[in-house]
Amino acid sequence: MEVCTIGGFEEVGKNMTAVKFGEDVIIFDAGYYLPAIIDIQEEEGQQHGAHTESKLRRIGAIPDDLVLDRLGWTDKVRAIVIGHAHLDHIGALPYIAHRYPNAEIIATPFTMAVIEGILADDKIVLKNPRKIIHADTSYIIKGKTENLRAEFIHTTHSTIQCVLIAIHSKEGVFFYALDFKLDNFPVMGDAPRYNKLKELGNKGIKVLVVDSLYSGTERKTPSERIARNMLEDAMSSVRDKNSAFIVTTFSSHIARLKSIVDFGNKTNRKIVFLGRSLNKYVSAAIKVGMCPFQKNIIIMKYRKQVDAMLKKVEKERGKYLLVCTGHQAEPGSILDRISREETPLKLREGDNVIFSSSVIPTPVNINARDKMDKKLRKKGVRIQTDVHVSGHASREDLRDLLKILKPKHIIPAHGTLQQETPMIELSSELGYKFGETSHLSSNGKVLKF
Repeated sequence: MEVCTIGGFEEVGKNMTAVKFGEDVIIFDAGYYLPAIIDIQEEEGQQHGAHTESKLRRIGAIPDDLVLDRLGWTDKVRAIVIGHAHLDHIGALPYIAHRYPNAEIIATPFTMAVIEGILADDKIVLKNPRKIIHADTSYIIKGKTENLRAEFIHTTHSTIQCVLIAIHSKEGVFFYALDFKLDNFPVMGDAPRYNKLKELGNKGIKVLVVDSLYSGTERKTPSERIARNMLEDAMSSVRDKNSAFIVTTFSSHIARLKSIVDFGNKTNRKIVFLGRSLNKYVSAAIKVGMCPFQKNIIIMKYRKQVDAMLKKVEKERGKYLLVCTGHQAEPGSILDRISREETPLKLREGDNVIFSSSVIPTPVNINARDKMDKKLRKKGVRIQTDVHVSGHASREDLRDLLKILKPKHIIPAHGTLQQETPMIELSSELGYKFGETSHLSSNGKVLKF
């Protein structure tokens, strides 16, 4: 078994891993490096749909999968398996899947609906066959050396229909755990399938690639139920019925959006969703029957629609609750435009903005949000930040996963060296030896087991 750690092993995002079993290769994820996308949007004022593969490669926004050409693996890729619908896991797919024309794209219904939405918006045609799978099922990927059984295990994260992936081969089981948290009280869906994880752990796992972003945070990541309570508290504190009321969060976080709508209904304001990204993810949720709040909202996607709505809000601020893009202060997002006074809605003293999100821990995001927050404060806006819990496992979740799965080898992923090193330290506490059974990798490196 050979593992090529293509992207996401030196940074937060750009996630992509390829695993070779005999003469067959499976790719896991193909994501954006979002800070590079934000940089180029700021420079050129473009949305990501305007980019080309060559430009994205040049700025380091997509994984350098050309390493597979050098390894002679490209023609052996049988499938591209996607764990969930976040852009740092699917964003590069429209630009690189054509390199593997015979590889099936395999994903859950919601994830596939998001992928198809991106392809349609950006007018990209992929000829790869598609296979929609459901959590808690298996699927046979036909190979040259052998047929590989892919098993999809339901998990919780900050979007819906997320799966952990186990590939059963003659060389042993490869387990891909990006991204997850162990949420025992999710707002939507079920808790992780602990019984299936235990069953796999008892059978034996050869290699585990694992989300280690918060491996240095010494706690168990709080449940989404906690974020729901925080939101209720934050939203109930907005009592001025004549002020503007804006909430921003991750567009893909359908459970969080449900909570916002649930509590928004109590304000007697019309709930309006603004922005392309929100439209994309909510439309995908509606398509797969997982949008319980669709009848309680109005969605505006295009700039003219958005500006027309914001003109109404400017005149009757107390009538509307706005849910919009821009929690990371992304250039061109709705909240970014509002903060720059590029829309008909002019924020003023006493207006409210709730950030139901955390800042993604990269310099470009931290700086962008700092600038936005200063602009909002200057206008006298009431800001509530970090009304949020993470979707990523912290140290104690990771400890529990390792004890359940008992893998022979561990490869930390989804972070910088600084963010992955605590995972090695945790592994050593559990008896793993660095360089022998726990392994720090880098982009483009191949580990042989």
